[in-house]
Amino acid sequence: MTTSVRHLPPPSFISALLRKWAVMRAVMLRDMRSRFFDHGLGFLIVVLWPLAHLIILLAIYKAVGRTTPYGDSLDIFFATGLIPTLSFMYVSRFMALSLVLNRAMLAFPVVQPSDILFGRALLEILAICLMTFLTLLLLVAFGENPAPFDLVAATSAFAVVILLAIGTGIWVGVIAAIFPFAATLYALFMIVIYISSGTLFVVSALPVQLSYALSWNPVLQGVEWMRTAYFLGYPDQVLDIPYLLGFALGSIFFGLLIERLLRPWLLEKA
Repeated sequence: MTTSVRHLPPPSFISALLRKWAVMRAVMLRDMRSRFFDHGLGFLIVVLWPLAHLIILLAIYKAVGRTTPYGDSLDIFFATGLIPTLSFMYVSRFMALSLVLNRAMLAFPVVQPSDILFGRALLEILAICLMTFLTLLLLVAFGENPAPFDLVAATSAFAVVILLAIGTGIWVGVIAAIFPFAATLYALFMIVIYISSGTLFVVSALPVQLSYALSWNPVLQGVEWMRTAYFLGYPDQVLDIPYLLGFALGSIFFGLLIERLLRPWLLEKA
């Protein structure tokens, strides 16, 4: 007597995507409730925190009478530097903490490390987009015109910086899940990134050797690209768009590779 075993068909691509989205949405909702005050409204702090950073910096420089390093508007100059820089810093840094803070979720068979990483990435991207929108409204309230003369370049610079942040957040997040102190080291390294990103100065105005050394910072490349979209004739000697794009895509590839290679270890330690 033979017993026939009926094999269930593999799930369709659409159903697999829907299942992934359900898991990622659960991660996002958990993060929104747990990060601040155990309430979903704590997400507003995620949006307002970088916005407050920008407002405080502008207020300090206006109070000391700082003139704009380039162009006619100190507000626009700083905003074009702070938006790309803060976008990279906040997205990548909180992604770096995602597996450490949500390790317990990996105990569920349906949850993979990539679900937590991309769920956190979506949440941070939403926060940064809202922060950018509020910043533009604030500039309008200040009497500024925040519209770039090259919208395609401004949008492209912002999008590639976000890709860079996601890629960096993936591989730092995986490493931090294995060595938790790596998240602290990365947070401290953000100080170096911030200082060297060109947020507060025009890199082309520096000595050639120093500007060349700083040009290896991909975040600075994003800032320079953004400013060329806002300031006609902006000096772009160090701008290397292929380098920035290659670094962003390379970071994503490397992050996904080590996540896949180390996934069994990450799930075993959950």
